Amino acid sequence: MTFQEDSPGASGAGTTTASPARAESPGDSAALVRKAKRNRHKEWLLAAALLAPNLILLAVFTYRPLLDNIRLSFFNWNISSPTSTFVGLDNYVEWFSRDDTKTIVLNTLVFTFFAVIGSMVIGLALALLLNQNIKGRNFARSVVFAPYAISGAAIGIAFQFVFDPNFGLIQEILGWFGVDSPNFYAVPGWAMFMVTFTFVWKNLGYTFVIYLAALQGLDKELDEAAAIDGTGRWRKFWRVTMPQLRNTTFFLSITVLLNSVQVFDIINVMTRGGPQGNGTQTLVFQIYNETFVNFRAGYGATAATILFLILLIITLIQVRIMDKRG
Repeated sequence: MTFQEDSPGASGAGTTTASPARAESPGDSAALVRKAKRNRHKEWLLAAALLAPNLILLAVFTYRPLLDNIRLSFFNWNISSPTSTFVGLDNYVEWFSRDDTKTIVLNTLVFTFFAVIGSMVIGLALALLLNQNIKGRNFARSVVFAPYAISGAAIGIAFQFVFDPNFGLIQEILGWFGVDSPNFYAVPGWAMFMVTFTFVWKNLGYTFVIYLAALQGLDKELDEAAAIDGTGRWRKFWRVTMPQLRNTTFFLSITVLLNSVQVFDIINVMTRGGPQGNGTQTLVFQIYNETFVNFRAGYGATAATILFLILLIITLIQVRIMDKRG
């Protein structure tokens, strides 16, 4: 009997038999795991190498001074003396029991509130205006932002000529209408208005440029949908624009608040904490005054520690509210 070997072309197409895939051995799996661990360790080492310089700088120039300030608040120390005396909580008891504490805290709250609200509201209004396609908007944007790049001390000196009750710009304008200028340097309320207005004018460019960048990144489709529905401008602003600016507003509320609470240069140049002793004195100015004028570094550190705790609590509350809304 004769057998004929089948050729590949006998059936019109060759038949290919696929070889079964080689099963992965336990040794191969272990090698892959070891390789993944080595790669992960390399990523951690790279991250540590990149972060270490910044973390070291933060530890040396931020957290170490903070801890040292808290330690110093328990001592009575004249900065001109090489020795200090441990007094425990006496500085804190004195701060809470002093007559001027209430006035200083109230000044800080009033200044911060109107500085934050004024900077953000006016900054948003200007951003909405200069986000429109109007002639000369680039020049106007530069004019609005320019004061932010100028020193606060220089701004304070310049605005002394604006608010001077004898020959200032406001006195000149009010004189056209037969109205006398308020004495901004003698009445505490007017003095607080003066430094708050100056701060808002100086820092307006910051909130303006942040809001402007946020407006330029809004979803255009939502605006088009609102226009198709016939939504009015005011309703569109509250229902379409503001919800998209929520994160920007939260960011600005924190940064502007921190910036306003720490203002020193404008108050120092324009009023030096006066009039009438504590008319415009805030917590930051009290820290400077007690430490470098009265030479009570321990008491100044106490005020600084209390200010830090207040800002920490406010920031945590803001973050908590934002997390709930988000």
